[in-house]
Amino acid sequence: MGLLTILKKVKQKERELRLLVLGLDNAGKTTIVKKFNGEDIDTIAPTLGFNIKTLEYKEYKLNLWDIGGQTSLRSYWRNYFEQTDGLIWVVDSADKRRLLDCKAELEKLLVEERLAGASLLVFANKQDIVGALSPEEIQQVLGLDAITRRHWCICSCSAVTGEGLVAGVDWMVADIASRIFLYD
Repeated sequence: MGLLTILKKVKQKERELRLLVLGLDNAGKTTIVKKFNGEDIDTIAPTLGFNIKTLEYKEYKLNLWDIGGQTSLRSYWRNYFEQTDGLIWVVDSADKRRLLDCKAELEKLLVEERLAGASLLVFANKQDIVGALSPEEIQQVLGLDAITRRHWCICSCSAVTGEGLVAGVDWMVADIASRIFLYD
C-alpha cells in the first residue's frame, strides 16, 4: 500500500479539508470567512496575522486559514502551504488599479510546489459595488485560462450580502472530494 493510498484512507475517515484564504489586503477575505460562518461582519479590522475558523459543512470539517494580505505579510504566506487541499483567492473586483499586483501574487502561489495539488477557487468579490469588474473580466486579467495543471473555478460573490459564497464553497468541496476521498 503506497503512502498516497494510506493518506487518502486517513483523510476519508476524517473528512477534513484545509483551505487557505488568500488575496491582497482589503479584498474581503475575513468578511467572506465570517459571513460564510454566520458571524457578524459589522466590525472587521485588517488581519495582521492569521485567523483559523473550523466549521462543519455538509459531511466535511472545513479548516479555513484566513491569512493577512498586506505587502509586509505576503512573504509569510509560504509558512501555511503545508497540507493545503484548496486555495481560495479573493479578488477585490472594484479595485482595478491593483489587479496587476493581484495577478502577480497569484502567479507566485501557483508555482509553489506545496500548493501543486490544491484546487483553486477565485472569488470575484465586491460584485455589489457599482463598476466592479465581472468574473469574466477578472478571469481574463488574471490569465486563468492559461492554468492547465490545476482544477480552478471563478465565482462572483459579495462578502457583504453573502451572494455567491455557498456556490463557490460547494464547488471547492466537491472538487477536493472528487480527488482526495475514496468511495467504496
